[in-house]
Amino acid sequence: MGDWLGRGHAIGPEAALDSVAVSHPALGLPPLSSNAGLPAAAARLRAARERLGARALEIALELDPTIREHNDQTGIRLLLRDTGILVDEVANSIATDSITAIHSWAEQASVIYRRRRVPMDNVIALCEGLREASQAVLAPAERGSADTAIDAAIERFRWQRRIAGDARKRNRILQILYKGA
Repeated sequence: MGDWLGRGHAIGPEAALDSVAVSHPALGLPPLSSNAGLPAAAARLRAARERLGARALEIALELDPTIREHNDQTGIRLLLRDTGILVDEVANSIATDSITAIHSWAEQASVIYRRRRVPMDNVIALCEGLREASQAVLAPAERGSADTAIDAAIERFRWQRRIAGDARKRNRILQILYKGA
């Protein structure tokens, strides 16, 4: 039996916050372990970030040639920079075996893309380009984790696509009906 400080406060094994497995409720959940998933695959993705980003952008430009119409040279450079960030987010998701971080990143990044007037379809093409480009770095058994992370990001970008303000082309007849003109 532990010692008592008076007024019901315990010291020792009876203390309420002595458990190492449970964090303090005010601090939130403990951080995700970077060894829970496939840390070696994540390290390979991070090491090939520049090469994968460039290849993913090339594939995205092949999949959707309108990306060049929506973006000037500076916009293409920004998309190339963003593919490096996307590679990092996929690597974090693979290492932690959780899609929480990439899900949150996709939610936050969609606001930036909207402000830059980048259609969500272009960002989805970048994700698909990364899926194809990462096959050169990941083993077949590791691709499932990457696909899950990329699918989570695409799902969020598709959700954001439905919100007004996306820079994609709309049906002109529906626009006339909505405006009432």
